[in-house]
Amino acid sequence: MRIGELARRAGVSPRLVRYYEQQGLVAPTRQDNGYREYDEADVERVDRVAGLIRSGLTTKLVKEVVGLEDAVAQAQPSCPRSVAEKLAEELAGIESRIACLSRSRDTIRDYLARTEHEVLVREAAGDRPD
Repeated sequence: MRIGELARRAGVSPRLVRYYEQQGLVAPTRQDNGYREYDEADVERVDRVAGLIRSGLTTKLVKEVVGLEDAVAQAQPSCPRSVAEKLAEELAGIESRIACLSRSRDTIRDYLARTEHEVLVREAAGDRPD
């Protein structure tokens, strides 16, 4: 598939796909005419990369994480200590953000449940009133 279709399916812009390629996060094959050629695995990879970046990881760290995922998938999990230290630091930050978001979610849910707008909590969760 071409870059436009990949971008559409992954929910990002073609420019962002090219940026990911420049950063070594995705590596399309090239046709004889020089056009990039992507496959289904690239859609998943771009979606994964975009999600990691949206969660706050730098592209440099995303490259490490994706590389580690690739190694695990190939049954070759290994990691230099310097990378492990960066990942451990990032993990602590992620855990802290999750805890903060969880507290905020619980506070908002509890507040709405105490008001006449409790139905909004159920609707946000996908439940529809009968």
